[in-house]
Amino acid sequence: MTPLIELPGMAPGLVPVTEPATGAVLGGLPDDTADDVRDAVKAASAAQPAWAALPPTARADVLRRAALVLEEHRAEAVRWLVRESGSVRGKAEHEVGSVLDELWAASALPTQPYGELLPDTPGRHSFARRVPLGVVAVISPWNVPLLLGARAVLPALALGNAVVLKPDPRTRVCGGRLLAALLDRAGVPADVFRLVDGGAEVGRALVEDPAVAMVAFTGSTEVGRRIGAETGRLLKRSSLELGGNNALLVLDDADPATAASLAAWGAFFHQGQVCMAAGRHIVLESVAEEYLHHLSRRADGLTVGDPWQEDVALGPLIDEAQAARVQRIVGASVAAGATVRAGGTRRGPMFRPTVLAGVTPEMPAFTEEIFGPVAPVLVVSDVDEAVEVANRTSYGLVASVLTGSPERGTAVAERLATGIVHINDHTIDDNAFVPFGGWGASGNGSRHGAGRSWEEFTQWQWLTVRGQMQPTSF
Repeated sequence: MTPLIELPGMAPGLVPVTEPATGAVLGGLPDDTADDVRDAVKAASAAQPAWAALPPTARADVLRRAALVLEEHRAEAVRWLVRESGSVRGKAEHEVGSVLDELWAASALPTQPYGELLPDTPGRHSFARRVPLGVVAVISPWNVPLLLGARAVLPALALGNAVVLKPDPRTRVCGGRLLAALLDRAGVPADVFRLVDGGAEVGRALVEDPAVAMVAFTGSTEVGRRIGAETGRLLKRSSLELGGNNALLVLDDADPATAASLAAWGAFFHQGQVCMAAGRHIVLESVAEEYLHHLSRRADGLTVGDPWQEDVALGPLIDEAQAARVQRIVGASVAAGATVRAGGTRRGPMFRPTVLAGVTPEMPAFTEEIFGPVAPVLVVSDVDEAVEVANRTSYGLVASVLTGSPERGTAVAERLATGIVHINDHTIDDNAFVPFGGWGASGNGSRHGAGRSWEEFTQWQWLTVRGQMQPTSF
């Protein structure tokens, strides 16, 4: 079987593709320039009308073929996710499965109804219909690179747009080349999907290009604000899926051992490098010590290492800068009075799962999105204080409420200022069929998910038709 990706070796002028666990160079790829971006957008813009004019079933067929290609090359996709993004194998397998769901969901979009018949005067028909935007720019992150690019690329293509994708420079293979190869093998016409590589200069050129009708960005709130400001100035659409500093509330009627199991997954999955990670554990004081005991024991029992060579629970952080940032936040919080109950150390990019006790709302571990395997635990006296502390953030992505009473959990959920709330489950959950997105600093109100794709990636056109022209009174 011919592989999807054959990566060139390193050569002068190429940027290394590295393995975060070991620092090994897996190959090299060129960076694009602003001129390359303009050429890609121009080509995509020229190719888009013919793609949109295809029968809906033809676009659906391409996406179904892409799903079959990914099924055939599943092991290769998993390998790249493990080696280039530091995913453990279970996370990589799950990510590939989620992309398959996105492919099948997107393939169903082209044949759905796309308009309305409106009331009008006799002799004239009035319609509202959804039409493609044109060229959609997708800028995707490094943490779940294949899925978080695909969930915008695929529905945008399905609905007749052309797409230019810029993956994060740290995951340009599993976040870019892999998806490009899938679509090429499936028969997406030339230039309907284009890939550009590079850093801030390339991203800026993509956002500012006048032929780009929409920017779909997933990443940090800081960068999202800049993109939102620029797209607002240019009066183009943006979909901003940003950060989170998510609260996990443990009420006094929750079983502490089971709560700690859910919390460990929410805090430590993929080394905590997930926007949905449980970043603030808010625990009622009557169960706090038992909860800390169980959570610390679970953290101490997790293995950390190279996921390509070992069967481990946690792999590396994406790079040295991220590892240093997590270490800084932990160190500053300890200096401010927090205590380390588990972990707190690292070996290169391998950061031990860490539990911090005695955290207060003024500490960096509370105020910052850590994006590392750290569980800061805050103790509160009652449910009212738990809700107030949970809402003391500009972020509003997801929260979880762990309780012995689903009714009590639902009542608490109604008081939490987040776009997603889970009762008696961990914070990390997403699929192709839900309206996924946050409030406040976690996004700009856009939603991913099959049921929202028509709203995100098309625009309304009002169309009227008369059988023949009628004179006016002028």
